[in-house]
Amino acid sequence: MNVALGGTFDPVHDGHRKLFERAFELGDVTVGLTSDELAPETRHVERYVRPYDRRERDLEAELAPRAEAHGREYEIRELTEPTGIAVEPEFDALIVSPETRAGGERINEIRRERGHDPLRLEVVDHVAAEDGERISSTRIVAGEIDEHGNRTPDREGRGATRPE
Repeated sequence: MNVALGGTFDPVHDGHRKLFERAFELGDVTVGLTSDELAPETRHVERYVRPYDRRERDLEAELAPRAEAHGREYEIRELTEPTGIAVEPEFDALIVSPETRAGGERINEIRRERGHDPLRLEVVDHVAAEDGERISSTRIVAGEIDEHGNRTPDREGRGATRPE
């Protein structure tokens, strides 16, 4: 099975790792990584996003061991538009989170319009942080939690730095 997923992945956290794990359980994986131009458009809040090459390097470090552990292939491709790579006919499944499910449904509409079979939408639930709220890159960048959802000493985000 050819599996797609996409995102900004800045920084990578345990919620993303859960998405990657499910993708590799299903098949070979292609990850669409938002371009520097697209990344700000996909954010729910305005915040710093590291350059593509740094995000790609960190994503590579996350994907390589998972691919090897599952005996799967993977590829990272640059996303330049919100519907990304998933509209392409070679994919069978799309990994989404609860808040991106609607985007997956829109991708399936586009696929049908193009004469392609719809993707199997695999919804992966969020991972809760120590405080019970979901882990998110925005919360990590704000200094509220770390990549594993643990509370940081600086709960107000003062002194938090941009991830490098």
